[in-house]
Amino acid sequence: MIDDLSRSLAALLKGALDQDLAGQLTVSFAAPDDRFRGEVSPPAVNFFLYDVRENLELRRNDVTRTPTGSGTVALAPAPVYVDCSYLVTAWASDSSQSQALDEQRILGQVMRVLLRHKALPKDVLKGRLADGDPPKRALPLQESLLQSPGEFWQAIGGKPKPTFNYTVTVGMSVFEPSEAPMATESVIRLKRIAGEGSQS
Repeated sequence: MIDDLSRSLAALLKGALDQDLAGQLTVSFAAPDDRFRGEVSPPAVNFFLYDVRENLELRRNDVTRTPTGSGTVALAPAPVYVDCSYLVTAWASDSSQSQALDEQRILGQVMRVLLRHKALPKDVLKGRLADGDPPKRALPLQESLLQSPGEFWQAIGGKPKPTFNYTVTVGMSVFEPSEAPMATESVIRLKRIAGEGSQS
C-alpha cells in the first residue's frame, strides 16, 4: 500500500509540473544522505518517507455489509487509517551554475502542485489505492514530526537542505472480508406482562 502511495505521488508530479521540468526531473524516494547524488540522477525531487503512524482521529469500528447476490452479505471491517509523512527536498543538476536557486525553483513548483490538492486525484492513484478506499487527505507544508532537523541531517550523514513536510492519510485494509447469511425477514415478538389489562 505504501509503495502504491509513492508511485501515485510520482504520477501526480509528472502529470502536473511544467513540461520542461517534468521531462528532466527524477522523482526519488531514497534517503537524502551523502550517497544520494551517486544513486539518483539530478535534477530530482525527493520524497523521503520518515514517519508512518495510525491516525487515531479517524479510527472506526464499523463493518460494511454488501449483498453478494447469493443470499449472503460480504462483511468488510473498516480500514485502518495511516498518516504517511514525507520530507521533501530538491536536488539541482551537477552542472548547474546556481544550484541553490535551481533547487528553490524546483521546490517551489512541487509545492504549487501539492497545494492544489487536498487529496490525491483519482486519476493518479496506483495499485491498491486505485481499487480500494482512496486517500483521505493530503497536508502539504504542515509542521514536521522531526524533533530536531539538525540531528536528522547529522544522523544520515547528509548536508542540511531546504525542505517541507508532506503528509498523506491512506486507508489500509488489514482484515480479510468474510460472508454471513443475509437477513430476509424481521420478527417482532410481543409478550403479555402479568397483570396487564386486569381491572381492580
